[in-house]
This record gives sequence, C-alpha cells and structure tokens, in this order.
Amino acid sequence: MPIYEVPVREMQFLIHDVLQTQNYSNLPGFADATPDFIDAVLGEAAKFNEQVVQPLNVVGDKEGCTRHDDGSVTTPTGFREAYKQFCEQGLGSIAMDPEYGGQGLPIFLAYATMEMTTSANHSFGMYPGLSGGAWRAIHAAASDEQKQTYLPKMTSGEWTGTMNLTEPQCGTDLGLIRSKAVPQEDGTYKISGQKIWISAGEHDMAYNIIHLVLARIEGAPEGIKGISLFIVPKFILDENGEPGERNPVSCGGLEEKMGIHGNATCVMNYDGATGYIVGEEHKGMRAMFIMMNEARLGVGLQGYASSEVAYQNAAAFARDRLQSRSITGAKNPDGPADPIIVHPDVRRMLMDTKAFTEAGRALVFWASLQADLEHKAEDEATRQKAGDYMALLTPVIKGYLTHRGYQATNDSLQLFGGSGFVEEWGMSQFVRDCRISTIYEGTNGIQALDLVGRKLMADGGRAWQTYFAEIDQLVEDLDGKEDLQVFVDGLRDTKTKLADATQWMGANAMANFDNAGAGSFDYLCLFGLTSLAHMWLLMAKSAAEQKDESDPFFANKLITGRYFVERILPEADAHLAKLKTGADSMMALEAAAF
Repeated sequence: MPIYEVPVREMQFLIHDVLQTQNYSNLPGFADATPDFIDAVLGEAAKFNEQVVQPLNVVGDKEGCTRHDDGSVTTPTGFREAYKQFCEQGLGSIAMDPEYGGQGLPIFLAYATMEMTTSANHSFGMYPGLSGGAWRAIHAAASDEQKQTYLPKMTSGEWTGTMNLTEPQCGTDLGLIRSKAVPQEDGTYKISGQKIWISAGEHDMAYNIIHLVLARIEGAPEGIKGISLFIVPKFILDENGEPGERNPVSCGGLEEKMGIHGNATCVMNYDGATGYIVGEEHKGMRAMFIMMNEARLGVGLQGYASSEVAYQNAAAFARDRLQSRSITGAKNPDGPADPIIVHPDVRRMLMDTKAFTEAGRALVFWASLQADLEHKAEDEATRQKAGDYMALLTPVIKGYLTHRGYQATNDSLQLFGGSGFVEEWGMSQFVRDCRISTIYEGTNGIQALDLVGRKLMADGGRAWQTYFAEIDQLVEDLDGKEDLQVFVDGLRDTKTKLADATQWMGANAMANFDNAGAGSFDYLCLFGLTSLAHMWLLMAKSAAEQKDESDPFFANKLITGRYFVERILPEADAHLAKLKTGADSMMALEAAAF
C-alpha cells in the first residue's frame, strides 16, 4: 500500500524563511496569516489529507466512476463523504473573496493545501481544483448579479464548476468550435453542441454543477474572435436562487483513461440548454484565459506533487530493499545483502527527484506569492512586476514542472525494479495519473510556443528583462559568500545561457518562424532550469543563515541544492546547443518519409 506524509517542514521553510511572508502583513488577508496561524492550517490540512484523502487514492484507481442510464455519475466509494469534509474544513475557500463567503487568505496558502490533496489523491483533487478555476473566471468577468447568484455556493462547495472548451474536432485550436448559442427574447441563450474531456462534468459530490461553456453566437465572426462564454448550470435556478428545473445538459459518456480513474472525465451534450453570457459577446476567450491560467499553475503544481509522493515511496523502498553488496564494501554485513540505497545509481534517481521536487515547490510558492502581490500590493510598480512574472512564468511552470515531474515519477517507479511494474506497490498509478499533466490545459509543446511566441514579445520584452535583472542583482549581492558560491556560479552561468538563447531567438526566429518552433521546447527547459536555479539560491541563502549542527534539515538542504547545481544544471548546455541548430534538419524530411 503506498504511503504519503505531507512535507510540512518543507512548506514552513519556504513560507516563513525563504519567502518571509510575515513581512507582507500590510496586505489584505496577510495580517491574519501569522506564522502560528499558517502552521495550524498546514497541520490540520495535512492530517485530513493523510488520514482521509490518501487512503481513497487506490480505491479511486480501481473503482473509477460509473455512469448510469439516466446520465448521472457515481464517484468512487468514499469520495463524496471526503468531499463533504473537505468543504466543512474550508480547504476550497482559503483564498476566495470574503464577500462571497471565502476566507480571503493569501493564495500561497491555498496552493500549499492544494499540493497536499494532489499528492494524496490526484483524481480527488481535480474536483475542487476545476471548481476553483471556474470560480475565479466568474469572479473576474461576470456581472455583479451573476457573482451574487453563483459564487457563494461555489465558495462553500455546495455547487461545483467546470470549464468546457474542447470539442471532438478541436482541442488547442479553439477557433474551430462549433457549439452554438441562440439568443432568446429574455436575454438568455440556448446552447447546443458537444464538449469532450470535461473533468468533473457530472458527479454526485455536489447537487448543482455550474458549467462554463465556450460557444459561438449565431452570426459571430469566424475563428477565435467570435467565441463567447456562458454560464450553463446543471439546474436552472428558481426565483429564490435555488436549483429548480433540470437544464438539458447531460453526460453522454465517460472516457476510459490511462489514469486519473477517480475523476469523471465526461462527454457533455448540450441540447438547447439555457445559458447566460459572461461579459461581452465574442469576448469569451478573455474570460476563459483567466480560468486556463489558474488551471495551468495548478497543473504545474501537479507535476512536482506527483514526484513528491512517488519519491517518498521510492525512498522508503530503497532503505528497506536488500539487493547486492555495495561496490565499496558491505554496508549491512549482518544481512544477506545491502539496502539498495547504498548504490550510486539508485541515489542518482532519488537525488534527481528530490532536488527537482524541492525546487519545483519553491517556484510554485514563489509564483503564488506573486499572484498575491499582483492583486494586493499597494503600489502600481509592484503589481505590474508581479503580473509580468505571472504571465511570463505560467507556461514555464506548467510545461517544465510537468515534464520534469513525469520524468521523476518514472524514475521512482524504475527504482522499484520489477516491483514497480506490479500494481500492489502503487507506483504504476502514480505514473499513469501524472501522465495527463503534460497534456491537459495546453500540451507542453503549446506552452513552449506560448512562451516564445507571446510572452517574450509582450510589452517589448519587459517581463523577461525585469526578471533577468532581478537574477543579476541577486547574483551580485551574494557573490563571494563561501557557503553560496556554488549556487551563485550555477545561477549566473545558466542565466547567461538563457540570455544567449533569448538573443538567438530574437535574431533567428523572425527570419524563419520554424526556428522558433524547433527551439521552443529547449528554450522552455532552459528557462525552467534557470528558474529552479534561482529558487535554489534563495533556499540556500536561507539554509546557510540557519545551519545548525543540532538540526540536519538546513545542511541537508544545502547538499541537495549542490547536487542540483552539479548534476542537473549542466543540462542547460545541451538545451542551448540543440536550440541553436535551428529548424533545418528537423524540417528536412518530406511528410511521406515518416
């Protein structure tokens, strides 16, 4: 049976020591988030996820969801009861607006608890995760009346939400959407069409489900400019704001998937369902991107959250599994063999995973603090910089953390040898569940194109120039400090390579757009390595300041970080070299030759 223990100490280190969030007590919601309060929230959330959510992980994988003849869907045994407890503990409303019943606490605290739920049970965590994204889209783009109508019960978790984008003929290219919206005299619309791969589209965990649906109003412009966004509730609300008549929207089937079996991935049929437009006509993508960006950060979190739980199980196995003798002499002379953790190649897989996971967590926590600053900082310059960082790093976080997280989860299975391929150990489920993270909410190839094609060029390159300058300043400030020099040198060297890649892209992409496409994924990986090196320098600075012989935590942190610099950062050279080859050899073969 797989294990999972929430890494509370790691989270506390980042929140209190590295990010020093207590220094932001002047911002809304931060005054209440004292270190003691944060620790209490982390402790209670850890207990719930370890004792209630994690034991349901294997249950969800084996049982899956069941669709009935009437179109209703039953979630795996225990999911419904666990979700009720999740809502009662307020875990879904931590950072939501108090005007609608939320707690108004910092976003970083919500992400910390989200990590716990994802590591404990990926499928279960998707239900409140998707609902939170829908909540934010409505909060940002809907009318005051719509907010008052839907947000309070979505905040409490009584109602959940979804995002409905994909159709059978289109995934990423949303300009091909065919779902139509016909205006009615009362100001509503009749929505017709089919959506596929809709996570949590139908289930028994909440009574009403508020679907956010992209559709095209009759006569709208072709392509993405003609798409509008609609609220389409499962039940139409009566004059008292309570669910009344059933809307003609239904689950036509459940997908049979490689993983995340405990989440209901639905084919949704809209047969003239009543919908309410969100914002302006033909401006639906603007609102939907709010939800998509929220979801992309959450998916990036899934990348390192999967590697965290996989690592914990792999480390435990490596300490206990006896196999062969150490090549430097027996380490367990009284036993028949040594534990496999003595073998360097086993250590390689564990250290790769550990070094990535700790930096990935730091990057997501740091980014979530930027999200807080973007909305709550007192001065415009701070808000602008935080917003720039969020826009720039969202594709990096989604793309690189899931790419690396899947690799780390695979390595953790590999460490088990043949046992990893056997279901009773649970490693197969971690790999199967994690695999979707590189695909949904925009494949990692799309994230790379977004980074190179949109984010680098935005506002004349202001975001990356500011970010590079911040790294340069940090390197200058810490250069010469003995405990940190390896981290300083590693970050400086990798950022220099990223700057070189950025200049190469600027000089060569316009001459041949295929150069940008051919190098985009390597560029994303190079950016990801730089961002993780940035996080390791911040963590190393805090660890070095607190290093104490009586507490190995900080010394171990520095060892892990040094491993990252020495064994993982050299990958930057390969990414830069591949990027600079351009597109010629990649595009040379005729399609028929493949």
